[in-house]
Amino acid sequence: MCLSAVSLPVAPCFLLFGFLLRHVQTSRFSETMGLTIMNAHQTSASFVMIRVTVWFFILLFCPGPLSAQLGTTPNIKHIVVGRCYNYITLVNPSSRHDCEDIWRHFEEAVVRQSSCNVRVEDYHPMFFAMPQTLPCDRFLFWSKTRVLMHSYAAVVGQFWTLEDTLVGYMFNDLIWCGQEEDSDFDFSSCPEWSACRNHPVYSLWRQASQNFAEMACGNITVLLNGSIVNAFNEKSMFGSVELDSLNPHRVDYVNIKVVTNLEGPIIESCGKGSIVDLIQILQSRGFRWTCTDDDQTLMILQCIQNPEQPSCQTCANSLRQKKSLTLD
Repeated sequence: MCLSAVSLPVAPCFLLFGFLLRHVQTSRFSETMGLTIMNAHQTSASFVMIRVTVWFFILLFCPGPLSAQLGTTPNIKHIVVGRCYNYITLVNPSSRHDCEDIWRHFEEAVVRQSSCNVRVEDYHPMFFAMPQTLPCDRFLFWSKTRVLMHSYAAVVGQFWTLEDTLVGYMFNDLIWCGQEEDSDFDFSSCPEWSACRNHPVYSLWRQASQNFAEMACGNITVLLNGSIVNAFNEKSMFGSVELDSLNPHRVDYVNIKVVTNLEGPIIESCGKGSIVDLIQILQSRGFRWTCTDDDQTLMILQCIQNPEQPSCQTCANSLRQKKSLTLD
């Protein structure tokens, strides 16, 4: 039998999804969907086939990607305020901020606004209520290297990323948007970042990124992905906001670290691709810089996750040789 892909509205689509998951192991469901399922002792293979079938029906009948339909993160107030109290109590006890006041300013910026009409300026009262000063020589910027960046910052132990600031800690990985006709957040659907310039999430992160870069001082580090085209992307948050906000009179050196995937490909490096464009921009603005594309710490961090890679064996042999020479 050939099925025609008739799209369902969003709500019935999720109801269908819930129904399928709840009944995925029942014989009645197997009869209804025309599936053959072993009753008493289902094998792992049969479970896999069932799940594949469930997702087939979801993709067949549900319009567009599910992620596009996500609304404001549930319980966002409890999460944001809770993170704030955790930050000022445990993460950075020297902080002195009024978490409830910060939330009030955030809420005023977003609710009763169109989901595409929250400007950077609307968040200014919130940022004014949460000033923060960071130590020099510890700023770490990144683009397309998020997972490795967090591992690197944790191991080295001296870096501050945007996510380590109060605003970054409070709002990391959350989604939010308001609605003009209601004094609450829209928990059913929020637009993608790319849908509009004044997206409420984008506007907050744009201002947070600008503030972070304006504070940068001393030696700063930039971690870029050399396994992709345009490792330095002028449209990224680093390329379009943070780089423009760096002050050459406050920043001594911009230390660029280009890292590639262990299995490759090696597309860009300090002397190749968009990294060269970044260096030229830095020079034209009076910044001093360094660049390395073979940082040993970054390679070791990757090898811990995937030690069987041939490049990891080469690295290990090199370290053994250095150790042997030192002992001799």
